[in-house]
Amino acid sequence: MDSCSSRKNNLLIYLVEDDEAVRRGCEQSIQLANLSVRLFTTAEAALVAMDDFPPAVVVSDVRLPGLSGLELLDEIQKYDRDIPLILITGHGDVSMAVQAMRNNAYDFIEKPFHSERLLDVIRRALEKRDLILENRRLQEQLGNRGGMPLIGHSDEIQKVRRAIATLAPTDVDLLIVGETGSGKEVVAHAIHDLSGRTGPFVAINCGALPETIFESEIFGHEAGAFTGAIRKRIGKIEYAEGGTLFLDEIEAMPLLLQVKLLRVLQDHCVERLGGNSCVPVDCRIVAATKVDLQHLSEQGGFRADLYYRLNVVSIELPPLRQRSGDIAPLMAYFISQACSRFNREAVNWNEQDLFKWQQHDWPGNVRELKTVAERLCLGVSDGVTPSRIVTTSLASKVLVYERGLIRDALKSTQGNVAEAAELLQLPKKTLYDKLNMHDLEPKQYRYS
Repeated sequence: MDSCSSRKNNLLIYLVEDDEAVRRGCEQSIQLANLSVRLFTTAEAALVAMDDFPPAVVVSDVRLPGLSGLELLDEIQKYDRDIPLILITGHGDVSMAVQAMRNNAYDFIEKPFHSERLLDVIRRALEKRDLILENRRLQEQLGNRGGMPLIGHSDEIQKVRRAIATLAPTDVDLLIVGETGSGKEVVAHAIHDLSGRTGPFVAINCGALPETIFESEIFGHEAGAFTGAIRKRIGKIEYAEGGTLFLDEIEAMPLLLQVKLLRVLQDHCVERLGGNSCVPVDCRIVAATKVDLQHLSEQGGFRADLYYRLNVVSIELPPLRQRSGDIAPLMAYFISQACSRFNREAVNWNEQDLFKWQQHDWPGNVRELKTVAERLCLGVSDGVTPSRIVTTSLASKVLVYERGLIRDALKSTQGNVAEAAELLQLPKKTLYDKLNMHDLEPKQYRYS
């Protein structure tokens, strides 16, 4: 099974129910779904167990001997406000459950209920909890590294991670290729962090430097090299001694200075502007571009010799539209960061929001998604209009519901499309068409 599904199957569910028949029935349904569950007859017993075996999700009856389900909700909020609690209610308790949801309960189920209804709510709650825990892990990485973590579980981003792990310790100079906002500097940071280099990570955007100061900024200058050069100044290459120099938008580097950079790469020394000697440097160069450098070099816009020197090894970073499965953890991470920065309450979003985001082309990639998260946190409309599909409100809701049914069928069959088609009473070809339309990958639900 994929790593994301494996994590969710390892998350523990607490079931708090004093009615033995309901408790045993729920237990059987949860276990048949290959989920871990622990049973309690009182809220007090569940609270005692939390310190040793914390739950990912709690399912509790509203009416219990001793503390009620609502009081249990209050206690869980003190322990960890992000643990989803699902209430089981009788007919007369619905208004009470609705009020509990305003107090941060995740959802409620009214008796009598079908096992599939219970499992559907539990699975959604587990997905939410999994995103929360993943976000916490990413925040810990952020605190340890000082940079944004590389977020996602898609095959595309896993391939990038493997490339980083393989190439980072080698000290080879690298070229990162990716669209604007796709995270090239994040990859460069990760390469530096895993390289073992003790010097600094120095980033410079070649496209943002005026040509008049470009040479001095990167290569440094000697005193008297030009009017106003009162004293010697080391450039970014020397400043990155023992570390990594990240040259973003390398395609914007002036052609004459590309010759000097090529010498740095070949001879591991730098000549300051106005100087006659070559200063030895131990600096790894990681360059990045959003354009086809080979095509640009063929047109005379970039030196071919520098391109071939940089392109010994390259990492291609996929655009966000090609890894829509990573949108959920990315959005969770950015919303958490934004709410913390702006001192706002956590923002809730649902499957319909996620479906809309997954249909958007994201021309600004991860950077654009971060902006959307900040808008949501500030209470402003996300401003996202799906680029790949135009629907009415009713059609959109139908598509969201259909996607959820297909996803649940894939989960139930561990990604077996034939069995999922049979479960949904659809021809297999029709299901494949719908999988393509909804951007669902059966392999994400399979055992590995």
